[in-house]
Amino acid sequence: MNTRSWLEKLVAFDTTSRNSNLALIETVRDALALQGLKAELIHSPEGDKANLFATLPADDGSTQGGIVLSGHTDVVPVDGQNWDSDPFSLTEKEGRLYGRGSADMKGFIAASVALVPEFLAMPRKKPIHLALSYDEEVGCAGAPVMLRALKARGQQADGCVVGEPTSMQVVVAHKGINLYRCKVHGKAAHSSLTPKGCNAIEYAARLICHIRDVADQFKANGPYDEFYDVPFTTMTTNQISGGIAVNTIPELCEFNYEFRNLPGMTAESIQAKVQSYVTGELLPRMRREFADARIDIETGPAAPALEASEQAAITALVRALTADQATRKVAYGTEAGLFQNLGIPTVVCGPGNIEQAHKPNEFVEISQLEACERFLRKLGQSL
Repeated sequence: MNTRSWLEKLVAFDTTSRNSNLALIETVRDALALQGLKAELIHSPEGDKANLFATLPADDGSTQGGIVLSGHTDVVPVDGQNWDSDPFSLTEKEGRLYGRGSADMKGFIAASVALVPEFLAMPRKKPIHLALSYDEEVGCAGAPVMLRALKARGQQADGCVVGEPTSMQVVVAHKGINLYRCKVHGKAAHSSLTPKGCNAIEYAARLICHIRDVADQFKANGPYDEFYDVPFTTMTTNQISGGIAVNTIPELCEFNYEFRNLPGMTAESIQAKVQSYVTGELLPRMRREFADARIDIETGPAAPALEASEQAAITALVRALTADQATRKVAYGTEAGLFQNLGIPTVVCGPGNIEQAHKPNEFVEISQLEACERFLRKLGQSL
């Protein structure tokens, strides 16, 4: 099948992160098997999802080294979005292919899988690897499972291309993303007897405001990297729930917050600014009202920042193949930092525009898929 046919097939699988991706993964596995390739499935702990890792060996049969083509198979929800077409049925209009995941990032996967027959026909001194993951959209939860398995068996690679939508331009750095869930435990009381309770929502609000204050400090004082569209570390609270009735002091308030850190800033140092406020100021104040008050902060999914080396062979190669020497750094996160942390030099380059991702009427331009095919052919020929 060609790239268009593969994209149509991939989009038809509703791989929203809350769902299983096994049908998609098994379809790719079976297609590779028909071409004599054995794909390894690395399942989630629950078994309902899987990563796929497959190697196209070099001419001498070697499977070490070479280049990884990486993409995530999950997509974000379409709930509440107003689409002009079925989001899980690829629709062409005016040179664009519409569908959930068409840009982010099934277009790259479709091109990579469609070109496998061409890759196999090319003489190759190095292997090509396909790495498809689950649950990237909910904090890069799947790729670490795959990478731990690869590390355990000693799998090596010379470089990796993560095909997130970059308009086929080279991205050499992105921020890290770190997610946290906070539970503030107070004491319930009738709202007419306020002093007998400890209001979890109000103390959660104080902590949320502190998180905003820390974010404002980063905005005002840096550190900065002007190559980013948002050139400083950001922190935001994006979900909150609490309370059971309008006349009851709430004993529980829960909220989720995140920060997106510049490379070079550790998650631990940023989170320490939150924790020191909790332990040094907020909890003592709460416990003057209720001795058993507590604040629990759970570390959620995280993906490290990427800072690709310009001296790395994969960076030079991808720049040469795309004729792109510009320095681009992005605020959104990818799985690239995970590969880099495993010792695999990595860059981000793929078809489509990130501005279309996660929106209703998501699309990838046909010309972008064609550019991706040309790039992947050159990449294969370079081996």
